[in-house]
Amino acid sequence: MADGSQAFDIAAEVPQGLSYCSDEFAGLTRRRAGKGWSYKDAKGQTVTDAKTLARIRALAIPPAWTDVWICPKANGHIQATGRDVKGRKQYRYHNDWSAARSENKFDKLPAFSRALPKLRDKVEHDLGLRGVCRDKVLATAVRLLEITLIRVGNSIYAKQNRSYGLTTLHKRHLDVDGAALTFEFRGKSGKDHSVSVKDRRLARVVRELEGLPGQQLFKYRAADGTLCPVDSDDVNAYIREEMGEQFSAKDFRTWAGTVSAARALRDMEGATSPTDAKRKITVCVKAVAGLLGNTPTVCRASYVHPKVFALFESGEIATTLPGSDTKGFEKALIKHLLAA
Repeated sequence: MADGSQAFDIAAEVPQGLSYCSDEFAGLTRRRAGKGWSYKDAKGQTVTDAKTLARIRALAIPPAWTDVWICPKANGHIQATGRDVKGRKQYRYHNDWSAARSENKFDKLPAFSRALPKLRDKVEHDLGLRGVCRDKVLATAVRLLEITLIRVGNSIYAKQNRSYGLTTLHKRHLDVDGAALTFEFRGKSGKDHSVSVKDRRLARVVRELEGLPGQQLFKYRAADGTLCPVDSDDVNAYIREEMGEQFSAKDFRTWAGTVSAARALRDMEGATSPTDAKRKITVCVKAVAGLLGNTPTVCRASYVHPKVFALFESGEIATTLPGSDTKGFEKALIKHLLAA
């Protein structure tokens, strides 16, 4: 299992009371038994303990999952893994782990930034593949995700609310003019979006996708010739294959919000007073919120690391985050975020 250990020491981040676990460890397996399931431990013995069986049932592991691994520990941070019908690896986490990650949503930003170059290298490679194979199409989606900051999308929202994200966009939401791509669609909370990007290589791939049958824009051709629609799980699986299981498409927006705010504040004149600092931070947050398509309140609470604001208020942001090149700026920012 890809755990991103080189970029992020998950074992060190597991909250007190939980135990770091991996499906590389011996665990429980399941087998069909009549209309239900039976479970075996690592020694091949049938699991009969009532508490363990109740814990497994509470995980609600989909019947369609294969290669199911179940954590033998009730306090394991990962409780189960398996493969869905498309062969993608899926996870069931301990509720306390999920809650801790939500509360500390900014904690993994440094690890995300360190793992990002590896993903970018894969995207660059896969964009050069021929045809409209899975990896090429997913690389296109991830590159657009990073450039445009469009939400990844959810098929349920698309069907029920007619609100769209990147993977659920239809061809009618797209306009291609040479190297320019323009996406116009209704997103989360009924907000209308118009997002443009100019990239000749992406435009060439998207034009290929536009020529495929069906109204959904993002789909790939499997080895047997079947056309498979792309969904958010596909994109997240692609990201996790390179970065580790703790990351997803959502992290791009948090990273982008933090980087954009840091750059905007670094480029502003220093604050002359606490009141002036507050005013300039408000201006910055409104600008970043517009970039992300959020309200300023949501943007400040969920998408910009609070250390960025503190750095501006200290008057040290210009010296702490020097330079204009992206790599150097991001490296300096992460060094600051890691500091106590």
